Amino acid sequence: MDIYSKARDLGINLDFVDGLGRRHLLENDRLRAFVESLPSPPRHRFLKQPVVIVADRAKSCIPVQAEANGIAWRLLQRDAVLAQGYIASATIDIRRSIAVGTYRLELESGNGIIIDSVPLLATPEKAFQGSFDRVWVLSVQLYALSSSRNWGMGDFTDLASLIELSSDWGCHGIGLNPLHALFDDRPVECSPYAPNSRLFLNPLYVDPERMPNFSSAWLRQYREQLDRVREGKLVDYAAVAKLKYAVFRQAFSEFQHDQAAQAEFEIFRKERGELLKRYACFEVLRRKFDPSPWWLWPEEWRRPTDAGIQAICNGLQREEVKFVEFVQWCAAAQLQSCADLAAKRGMAIGLYLDVAVGVQAGGFDAWNEQNAISRALSVGAPPDQLNTSGQDWGLAGFHAAGLEASDFAPFREMLRASMRFAGAIRLDHVLGLSRLYLIPAGASPLQGAYVEMPLQAMLGVIAQESVGQRCIVIGEDLGTVLEGFRDSLAAWGVWSYKVMMFERGNDGAFIESSKYAANALVTFTTHDLASFAGWQSHSDLRVKRELGIDPGETDAERTNARHAFEWKLGEEHIAAKNFIGAVEFLARTPSRILAVALDDLIGLTDQPNIPGTVDEHPNWRRRIPVKLEDLDRRIDLDALRHALRDR
Repeated sequence: MDIYSKARDLGINLDFVDGLGRRHLLENDRLRAFVESLPSPPRHRFLKQPVVIVADRAKSCIPVQAEANGIAWRLLQRDAVLAQGYIASATIDIRRSIAVGTYRLELESGNGIIIDSVPLLATPEKAFQGSFDRVWVLSVQLYALSSSRNWGMGDFTDLASLIELSSDWGCHGIGLNPLHALFDDRPVECSPYAPNSRLFLNPLYVDPERMPNFSSAWLRQYREQLDRVREGKLVDYAAVAKLKYAVFRQAFSEFQHDQAAQAEFEIFRKERGELLKRYACFEVLRRKFDPSPWWLWPEEWRRPTDAGIQAICNGLQREEVKFVEFVQWCAAAQLQSCADLAAKRGMAIGLYLDVAVGVQAGGFDAWNEQNAISRALSVGAPPDQLNTSGQDWGLAGFHAAGLEASDFAPFREMLRASMRFAGAIRLDHVLGLSRLYLIPAGASPLQGAYVEMPLQAMLGVIAQESVGQRCIVIGEDLGTVLEGFRDSLAAWGVWSYKVMMFERGNDGAFIESSKYAANALVTFTTHDLASFAGWQSHSDLRVKRELGIDPGETDAERTNARHAFEWKLGEEHIAAKNFIGAVEFLARTPSRILAVALDDLIGLTDQPNIPGTVDEHPNWRRRIPVKLEDLDRRIDLDALRHALRDR
């Protein structure tokens, strides 16, 4: 097989058009890096891809290759045969109702040999849609919250306080940055979108004072250090981590003698099962072999095995394993208490959580799911108007062959990890469900290529988990999107993500509020774009130029955009031409969720993150200069309530 044929089998697009309208052709030398990094897809003679059917229908017809006529088929749930028969007229006819779930469809030759096998997903008709009309949520970067009591960065107790405060404003949820586990011994690697694992939580959000057996004497002893980390405009992650982990160790030591707490902990361990155990063992191994990445560890530890995991859990490091699990238990308990509080306060959404598009190659998820995550290819984006050189996010993503071979279990677990706490989640870069732009190690973002993903099957899994967890799913569908892709998402009940600054016609005019989609989340801006104050003052353009980044927009174009914004508000008879005016405009849209950024409510100029920078800008470190206790006095609540009166 020549390299082009193999590339097509692997779903690699041999050409594509970037966001600037330029065509890219992949030639032999560039293709080789992709072909060598992706596993061969499962071979199918008659069933070309995973099968998706709507559950609980009296009959399902599944098309197959015409030459399969007369071949025996059977539908399995684990080892039990649920239905069987023979293929007729190039279809498999399942003449019974199939409950929501994941099954296996097999074709069998006359002598009993399996000649084809694919996952079969029986799904709800669409994802969970919620039962509310139109509401608004407050979006914040949790680490950035300031308070008189936190330990230098926002935590779950701050989140609880914000829930209580904002629910009195009529808010129906809190939108948060990803809460995924990072590398807690490398606290300066603080991007929430570059996680160690999307399956577990970042322990730095734990409030140590709410842990079992917390010692107030410790608090008095380290008051000076605590006061120091609460100062300054930036989060000092290293200092925060040092303080918190000292308390975590002390609390864990005391916890060992608390039988009631131990009983609750054991319930958590049982619920989270093998994944929690593996994660804890990985963290122990990572510290042991630091700084080597897992693929350079001794051979016996390069892949997780049941025997290896059990050996660590029963060996000299068993207490260290238990400590990692203990900290995760505390994090999960505190976040769950926030979700419960939001429900108690009548919030229709509760928590709205972000899910990163990939993970760091050296982290737990990539180690644990080596058959489904490709560490040698990095997820990114081709050139577009905002990033004319393209983007390399340095993240490892799923690949189609591994997901199919595992019946999509890794993707399912990733969704569950966030959905268990949330009333809505946002999938970052949702285009990755259809195709991922991948970049070989050492190559530039201009040398990437698109690789196809099993879109329908992944949407089916989303529908299963969304309905099961009663969680709305929003797809971040900005940037270069394939024709018909948004229609596919909508058909499956995945909501769109509408950013007002992009919602403009070819003539530059902002579209009318009435023309926004109903099943969508609307907002003025995002964490990767200018704040409202930065947008109005052109501050973001100046900062990018000073950093040597092409902002993709001139000052004249920005001025025209600002005039178009004011003109549109005037057309809709909105008096305020500031951020409150933008909120009033968005509140009128049919879109069922409106996200209002806390940064914009208090007029911050700097955005949380500037894509394409690492150390050049304090990404993910800025603290909100207003304490939680003072927000009521800093925000014009009367104006906010008036702007949001329709919600």
